[in-house]
Amino acid sequence: MSIRVIHPGALTTVQDFGRSGFQAFGMSCSGVMDRQAFHEANYLVGNQAQEAVLECTLFGGIYQFEADTVIALTGADMVPTIDGNFVSTYRPLQISKGQTLMLGTAATGCRTYLAVAGGIDVPVIMGSRSTNLKCALGGYEGRALQAGDQLPIGNSTISYSEISDRCLEIPQYPEALIVRVIPGPQDDYFTEKGLDIFYQSTYTISGESDRMGYRLTGPAIESKHGTDIISDATVFGSIQVTPSGQPIVLLADRQTTGGYAKIATVCTEDLPKLAQARPGYTVQFHSRK
Repeated sequence: MSIRVIHPGALTTVQDFGRSGFQAFGMSCSGVMDRQAFHEANYLVGNQAQEAVLECTLFGGIYQFEADTVIALTGADMVPTIDGNFVSTYRPLQISKGQTLMLGTAATGCRTYLAVAGGIDVPVIMGSRSTNLKCALGGYEGRALQAGDQLPIGNSTISYSEISDRCLEIPQYPEALIVRVIPGPQDDYFTEKGLDIFYQSTYTISGESDRMGYRLTGPAIESKHGTDIISDATVFGSIQVTPSGQPIVLLADRQTTGGYAKIATVCTEDLPKLAQARPGYTVQFHSRK
């Protein structure tokens, strides 16, 4: 069984929860940006939590299914259709051999997750099926999807009748985000004025943003003696401050270590908000200390 890619969209990759345990060797985690939408998509089709899905960014593309199966769509609303008929998100959908799924431009949010019963069955590399674009590793040939690709689908033992009544609430994705953070680990590098600026200002997600990190623009954050540090480990949600005083939120494809002071770290439960944000959206940070 497989899915044929007719149009790959703006940026579509195979992802799962990520490649953990290898940061000490310089290998970044990768994995889905919106972990909540990822888990919900797999739940809706009856998959195990770690099965690989497609992550589509801003514009989803066109996919033809070469076997009868069950799919689910979560995350951004890309106004999906099957053979031209509009279908719902956040519930299981039957799709027949030869039918075509089209995902348009995201009406809200940024990233859509397409789960298929049995998962996207690409090889497991270092414990994960996730695509690491910078290393050309994992996923489908280590790259974003291209027209003509054939994506293998794993076997599923769950029938549609067993999951047909599953349905989840569709989230809202506001353009103005309030994101909770934990201070540090290097918040002592910043003056009181600098900390006040960080917590009281509104920042805009710039066009220089991707799966590695979101560059934010806004009032410069004042430091005591600059923001250079001896490089240390980063996590999903680390907020570095560059020498210019502008923050960068590190995300799924972040580097394993960083040499700028980290003023705060985004709370795990608020990471999906950022994953669904796009350039032009605004962010305010609130401390949970």
